[in-house]
Amino acid sequence: MKILLPVDGTSLSENETRFALRLVAEGLRAEFVLANVQEPPSFYELLTTQDPEAHAEVALQSGEDMVAPAAAILRAANVPFTTVVTTGDPVRSLLDVIEAEGVDMVIIGARPMGVLRSAVDGSTSRRLFQYASVPVLLVNPHPGEVEGGLDAEQASTQG
Repeated sequence: MKILLPVDGTSLSENETRFALRLVAEGLRAEFVLANVQEPPSFYELLTTQDPEAHAEVALQSGEDMVAPAAAILRAANVPFTTVVTTGDPVRSLLDVIEAEGVDMVIIGARPMGVLRSAVDGSTSRRLFQYASVPVLLVNPHPGEVEGGLDAEQASTQG
């Protein structure tokens, strides 16, 4: 089974990677695709640099840095994986990776969001869940592991 793990270098990404390894330890035969989606360069960046290759190189290096913690976890467990770094809208890009890589399932960390932000743009994990053609497993953070200044109690009331 080929499983996509969208990662962003945070402890929440490491949590989803460790959860995926628990499935392997329980007997699931899987290989993983670690994916990171970088934002496209801003209009200002395009105007000041005017070098598309430089933008692509910066995005690739940044994406590789974001993938590195999860890659180290999988490498230490001797589990097969590949990496993909892409640029664009996170959901659209991940849907493209699902198709291009022949992914059977996605495991993604759920990010707690405030009510207003969730209503305005939704989360990547929830939008991916809605539009993916394969099963999407949302992994909640461990209590106390919520980023962005929220404690576990606040996150549970806002998520």
